Amino acid sequence: MRPDRIMSALRSPVTFSVLAGVLIGALFLLGTGADPVTAYEAVLTGSLGADGIGSTLSTGTSVLGLALALAIPLRAGLINLGGDGQMVLGGISAAVIGLYSPLPAPLTVTLALLGGMAAGALYAALAALCENHLGVPLLVSSLLLSYPAVSLASYLARYPLKEPGSSLPQTRAMPDGVALPAFGDSTVTVGLVLVVLAAAAYWFTDRRTAIGYEIRMTGLNARFSSYAGVERRGLTLKLMSVSGALAGLVGAIGVLSFPYRFVDGSLTAPGYTWTGLTAALLATAAPIGTVLSSFFFAVLQVGGLAMERTTQVPRELTQVLQAIVIVFLAARLRLPGLPGFLSRRRKSEETV
Repeated sequence: MRPDRIMSALRSPVTFSVLAGVLIGALFLLGTGADPVTAYEAVLTGSLGADGIGSTLSTGTSVLGLALALAIPLRAGLINLGGDGQMVLGGISAAVIGLYSPLPAPLTVTLALLGGMAAGALYAALAALCENHLGVPLLVSSLLLSYPAVSLASYLARYPLKEPGSSLPQTRAMPDGVALPAFGDSTVTVGLVLVVLAAAAYWFTDRRTAIGYEIRMTGLNARFSSYAGVERRGLTLKLMSVSGALAGLVGAIGVLSFPYRFVDGSLTAPGYTWTGLTAALLATAAPIGTVLSSFFFAVLQVGGLAMERTTQVPRELTQVLQAIVIVFLAARLRLPGLPGFLSRRRKSEETV
C-alpha cells in the first residue's frame, strides 16, 4: 500500500471514530475504578488467545454473514432491517429439511443450506415487493415482516417439531451426520468458509462487474442512476433477494452447527442483525471494510466476556464502545467545513 493511501486511511472518519471510542471507553473504565490497559488486554487475550479465537471465529461467522447481508442493499442506499426474520426462517427451514430429508447426510446438509437460503431470499423479496407495488418503505416492510417470521419459527419449535420430553423450546436434534464439518475440536465449522467465499464474491461483484458499478452509483445518487438507465425496482428486488439469501444461510449454518438443532431465540438473542448492521455502517458497506469491521465487533463481543471475568467490569461496556464508534462516525461525516473530506473519503473507499 502506498504511503499516501496509508495516510488517507489514518485520516479517515472510520479510524477517527474507532480511536475516539477506545479513548472514551478508557475514560469509562477509569470511572469504574478499573485499569484500562488491563481491561483492553483482557479483551484481546480473551478473544484472540488460544482459548478464545475459536469463539471469536464462530461469532464472527454469524456477524460477518449478517453484515454482508445488510451491506449489499446498503451499498445501493437500501436499508434491510429484516435480518432477524430472514435468518430465523432460514434456520427453521434448514431444521425441517435436516429432520425429514430421506437423502444421505452430505446431500441433506447441502439441501438444508440451499433451503435456508431460498427461504430467506423469498421472504426478503416479499419486503421488496411491498415497496415496489404497495408503496410501503423498505425500512418499514422489512422490519415488520420479521415479527411473523420469528413467531412462526417459535411455534414450530415449541409444538410440531419440539423434542419429546424436553422442557426447552427446541426441535429434535439433527440425524447423525447432518452437520457442518468442524475444524478439529473447535466450534468453528465450514460455515466460516462459506461466509468468507460470500465476502469474496461481494468484493468481485462490487469492483469488477457492471452490476457492482450500478449498485455503487445508485447508492451515491439514485436519481442520476435512474437517468442512466438503472431500473430501481428490479435492482431493489435483486439486492433484497441476495440479502435475504445470505441471512438465511447464516440461520442454516447456526442450525447445522452445535447444538445441531433449532433452539427458539438462539439466533436472535445475540443480536447478530444489529451488530452486522453496525459493522456495515462503519465500513460504509465496502466489501473489505465490512469484513474488517465484522471481525472488530466479534472481538469486542467475545472479549467483553473475558474483560468481565478479569476486571469485574460488565461486558455491556463493549456495547457502549460500539455505540460510541457509530456516534462519532455519524458526527464526523456531518461536520461542516472539513477541508478535503470528500476527496479523502473517495481515496478511503478506493483503499477498501
